[in-house]
Amino acid sequence: MNGFGAVYRKELYSLFASPIFYVVAFTFLLISGYFFYSNIGYYNLVSFQASQDPLMARQLNLSEMVLRPFFLNVSVVLLLISPLLTMRLYAEERKIGTLDLLFTYPITDRAMVLAKFAAVMTAFVAILAGTLPGIVLLGNFSSLNWKAVFSCYLGMLLLGGAFLSLGTFTSSLTQNQIIAAVLSFGALLMFWIIGWIKSFIDPGLAGFVDYLSVTNHFDSFTKGVLDSRDLVYYLLFVLLFLFLTLRQMESYRWRG
Repeated sequence: MNGFGAVYRKELYSLFASPIFYVVAFTFLLISGYFFYSNIGYYNLVSFQASQDPLMARQLNLSEMVLRPFFLNVSVVLLLISPLLTMRLYAEERKIGTLDLLFTYPITDRAMVLAKFAAVMTAFVAILAGTLPGIVLLGNFSSLNWKAVFSCYLGMLLLGGAFLSLGTFTSSLTQNQIIAAVLSFGALLMFWIIGWIKSFIDPGLAGFVDYLSVTNHFDSFTKGVLDSRDLVYYLLFVLLFLFLTLRQMESYRWRG
């Protein structure tokens, strides 16, 4: 893929040189830290109460009371901040006219789309890595299920990839970064809440609607369950919106 490395380095530099990245990272880690601290505090309180009740003590589960709620809460934060990471990818390029300049270089549309997506995923992984010290510290002082930890982080990476691929597509639709962010958030929110209506629609359609919900698939990962159906869902989600972005780029090139 001609030009992948050049575009990837350019986008990565633009992301890490932008104050938006550091504001997003700070906000994400601050809120995530609050959730982690509150979950640990609740677990300690329940543990203290259970010290006088053997039956209650046997029901304590660190993964269910700390790990799973933490990642479920962090996924909500990701829903809010992912549009901010992707809104400038194409919108800014179109606004200042550098996208037309890229079309004159020996760079394929596929390489451009994949490089931009890879750059924003790298930025997301860097932000997510900021949550690791707390998990590692927790594991040093408790018997943490590391397989469940791996499953949760894998789920976060797949969920983040899905969110960022959709954000990449919405950024390619407009020259305005704010509009791109709002479109991305609105679309992601629909995929987030679409499963809520399954109780009110035809049972035959309810299964399909339930499958479209990003939260249902992520929930399995937080339980430490690796299901191939969830993996396929997220991979297809990413491929679909990267494909749509590619078609959008090809239409711009064709229209000049």
